[in-house]
Amino acid sequence: MLKTKSYCITKQNAAAHELIGLHAVVSESTDKSREGMCGKIVDETKNLFIIETQKGEKKMPKREVKLTVTIGKENVLLDCGKLQQRPEDRVKYWSGKK
Repeated sequence: MLKTKSYCITKQNAAAHELIGLHAVVSESTDKSREGMCGKIVDETKNLFIIETQKGEKKMPKREVKLTVTIGKENVLLDCGKLQQRPEDRVKYWSGKK
């Protein structure tokens, strides 16, 4: 859990928050060569996460991967196929502010 006085990200509401800047590991992928790839999420589009790895930026199609992101001291598994929306729409949808 990442918590400050007025802001709290938990496993339950992680999809409703900004993911850029979080450390991520590809836990599952339809392309097995991506599994285990890790780095920082540097950008997000409707269909992609862009992760900065030691070997440069890698584009991860959301429909093909599950990412484990680190939030504070906790790891959260995200089924990115369920997050296939523009980032600003995803945040509204998952937070219930449609």
